[in-house]
Amino acid sequence: MKFLLISLFLGLLMLTGCQRNSNIIEPDEAKTMLASDNSIVLLDVRTQEEYDEEHIAGSVLIPLHTLEQTLKSSYPELDTTFIIYCRSGNRSADALDIMQAMGYENVYDLGGIQDWPYETISH
Repeated sequence: MKFLLISLFLGLLMLTGCQRNSNIIEPDEAKTMLASDNSIVLLDVRTQEEYDEEHIAGSVLIPLHTLEQTLKSSYPELDTTFIIYCRSGNRSADALDIMQAMGYENVYDLGGIQDWPYETISH
C-alpha cells in the first residue's frame, strides 16, 4: 500500500511538471510569434527599476507583486495570448501559474531576459 501511494504521488508530480513544461517557449519561437501577431502581449513581471534598466522592445510591465490586481482590468479577455519573462525565469514561472489559475488560456513562459539573445532596450 505504501509503495502504491508513493508511486501515485510521483506520477502526479511528473504530470504536473509536464504540464508546466508545455508552456515554456524558446526565444526564437517567441520572436517569430511576436513578429507575426501584434495582439500577443509580451509581459515583463520584474520590478520598475529592472524594467527601466533593460527590457525587451514592445514589452508591457506588470510587476509580479501586482499581477493579480492589475491583469483583469488591463486584459479582461481570458483568451489573450501572453509571453511572460523576468530576469532569470523564476518570477515568470510564478506568473504563469497565477495567470492559469485566473483562467488565462494562452500563456507562455519565456524565462529570463538574461537568456534573450536578441536586442534589448537599455537605459
